[in-house]
Amino acid sequence: MKSIAKRFLLGFIILGLWSCASSPSGSPQGSIPGPHEDQQMELGKLEVPQEKITVYTGLDVLEKIGFEPLLGKKVGVVTNHTAVSKKGTHLVDLLYANSDITIQAIFAPEHGFRGKEQGGDAIPGGVDSNTGAPIYSLYGAQREPNPEMLHGIDILVFDIQDVGTRFYTYISTMGYVLEAGARYDIPVMILDRPNPIGRRINGNVLDEGFESFVGRYKIPIQYGLSMGELARMIVGETMISGLESLELHVVECEGWTGDLFWSETDLDWLPPSPNMRNTNETLTYPGLCLLEGVRINEGRGTEFPFEYIGTPYMDGKLLARELLATGLEGFTVEPVSYIPVDMPGAAMNPLFEGEVVQGVKIVVTDPTKYKAVDFLVHLLVIAKKNYPNEFGWRSARGPDRLWGGSALREMVDAGKTAQEIIDSYQDELQAFESIQQKYRIYGN
Repeated sequence: MKSIAKRFLLGFIILGLWSCASSPSGSPQGSIPGPHEDQQMELGKLEVPQEKITVYTGLDVLEKIGFEPLLGKKVGVVTNHTAVSKKGTHLVDLLYANSDITIQAIFAPEHGFRGKEQGGDAIPGGVDSNTGAPIYSLYGAQREPNPEMLHGIDILVFDIQDVGTRFYTYISTMGYVLEAGARYDIPVMILDRPNPIGRRINGNVLDEGFESFVGRYKIPIQYGLSMGELARMIVGETMISGLESLELHVVECEGWTGDLFWSETDLDWLPPSPNMRNTNETLTYPGLCLLEGVRINEGRGTEFPFEYIGTPYMDGKLLARELLATGLEGFTVEPVSYIPVDMPGAAMNPLFEGEVVQGVKIVVTDPTKYKAVDFLVHLLVIAKKNYPNEFGWRSARGPDRLWGGSALREMVDAGKTAQEIIDSYQDELQAFESIQQKYRIYGN
């Protein structure tokens, strides 16, 4: 497989290509556009006092060479609304416009082909009105393409924007696509995109026995790889068995060095899910998503998911003071009061719906210093210390599924300090980083 991939890459290099792209962010209002719709959105952007770096995604690179590797082929496209070129055209539309390429089928991940479905909702299939291609859901009972769906397909093309976090389900879908490619002898091409939170790694490595759709691989919560790099790692480290025969191709980004954050690039941000509205949220999400297992609202039911933190029992001013006193860097918080409400398509029945909650809003001021999971650990310890009777888990196992183990819950309940909890996963982080470096495509 490796020699084949090298020959494929060399051919592209000779043609003078391979690279990726990304851009600022903000909190858009209203619905998220999908393919064949106007992709221009009014997005608030993080303040970045520097010139933006031009980045081209794998899709842009493939477009530069006229989609040559796909000519004469029947293609299965695994994608959603984020697979947009620098010019604002969706992958499916670009392929459909080429008479030498046949779109045999479209496969949709969580949130659907157009990215408008709420997290956890079953995704229906259908037919794409523009191309006439069938749309198959890979989120629900069927998570791996089956022989009927794959009938007639010569190559699977995967293009979805990820957020660099273990429990974001697009990387699990990618794993099932890799399995299907290996099982049915169909090459898989990953059109790479930048990891919006860069190279930083943080959090525990998944424990054996805690594998799920929100944690398929033994990687940290924040793993510091693009999807193309992660695909190489999944194959190279046998994170999924049976991939030895897989023909894997990664169309690399151009201009992205691996350590760049999305806000440093010239790419526009299209929310990859309804509650990932801006790039500040991609930075906070690796930590605050774990609040879905805790009796603390994580901003769902507001315009600031994964930026607001609150409960009816907290003192926002006290919480802000204690978080700022932790010694953690790269963020600021300010006290807030808000009422979570039902938001169809984004937050159904949010925790503490209709109640006045107190808490903080978090803004990342320096992504190079901010550690999302460490922040979450301090938050839990502070809440447990100040509100021992009110603090608790939403279920018996609390955040175990997202954490990928029981250690976080058990150590918080045992009264361990935040530093003791953070120290508990440092050795495995270092071990992972040494392995991760073998699969980096961009930078050092």
